[in-house]
Amino acid sequence: MSWQLPDPFVIDIEVKSEDIDGLGHANNAVYVSWLERCAWRHSQSLGLDLAEYRRLDRAMAVVRHEVDYLAAAYEGEQLQLATWIVQSDQRLKMTRHFQLVRPADALTLLRAQTTFVCIELSSGRPKRMPVEFIEGYGRALLSPEAVAAGA
Repeated sequence: MSWQLPDPFVIDIEVKSEDIDGLGHANNAVYVSWLERCAWRHSQSLGLDLAEYRRLDRAMAVVRHEVDYLAAAYEGEQLQLATWIVQSDQRLKMTRHFQLVRPADALTLLRAQTTFVCIELSSGRPKRMPVEFIEGYGRALLSPEAVAAGA
């Protein structure tokens, strides 16, 4: 697979009938739900699951999605969605990139970027990342050189 950046975290997606809109292809909102699923599974793989979020009274909340829809996905297709953590100030903000590919023809269907802010779950207010977030997400953070090479 030709990924835009090295060492992706990848999930497999099958486009289901409930993903299809009136135009006969996957609805744009479904793509965004796939981004969330991929980001969450990646976080879980880093040891930052819902139980850990609750224990720490912290979470990474989406503040911005930027999505480039490049091609449509259709019912029954098998897709792969990759994510990378490309930026973190190790205080409040973190940015992920995503690439959705249809392996059957190696076509990129979507590129996206999501910005997250660390919040305190009990108040909903922005709070500094705990050391567990800095270390956990830091393990997956790409170097600036790797990000620049993929741009």
